Amino acid sequence: MAFVRIPGILKKIYPGLTWNIRGGARVLYLTFDDGPTPDITDQMLSILARYNARATFFCIGRNAERHPEILRRIMDAGHAVGNHTYSHLKGWYTPNPEYYEDIELASQFVPSRLYRPAYGMITPGQISYLKQRFQIVMWDVMSYDFDPTTPKEKCLSNVIRYARPGSIIVFHDSLKASTNLLYALPRVLEYFGEKGFDFKGVGPR
Repeated sequence: MAFVRIPGILKKIYPGLTWNIRGGARVLYLTFDDGPTPDITDQMLSILARYNARATFFCIGRNAERHPEILRRIMDAGHAVGNHTYSHLKGWYTPNPEYYEDIELASQFVPSRLYRPAYGMITPGQISYLKQRFQIVMWDVMSYDFDPTTPKEKCLSNVIRYARPGSIIVFHDSLKASTNLLYALPRVLEYFGEKGFDFKGVGPR
């Protein structure tokens, strides 16, 4: 989904997905995909602690399996975690039995009822099946920190320009995204913190 801010039409087509969270006048929901990653995730935890912010980490199962101590630090710091598949499979191109098995495997290492599809790629049938067990969390603002062609200043401006109260914002605690992430995240926290915003984790409904 190549949008910085998700168009309203997509939210209407897929109303059963969590795109943003209403009800918080000045609350933003930071999310981090693809970790846990040694060093990078720990730096994110330090930055979030500095601003007394909570977030949600959508973890790839194989990374959680390799680094359970980082996953434990995430949860011990009061952040939420979510399932992001075990192998980062694309739902559009993966047979359903293989896709569900991969998600189930991730569940063995990431204890959560939250689920985010890798790349945002999920079919209506997969949504129907997975909603029986998970709250499927998408987003409405993408920082594009993962894109090496996107300047770090642009990642910051993407969030500042498009985030609204209740927005779910995507960053990535991965090596590929680290340069953009380490630049943009503290500045996002400072900018919105000065405007009286709180940062919370996504909780299951």
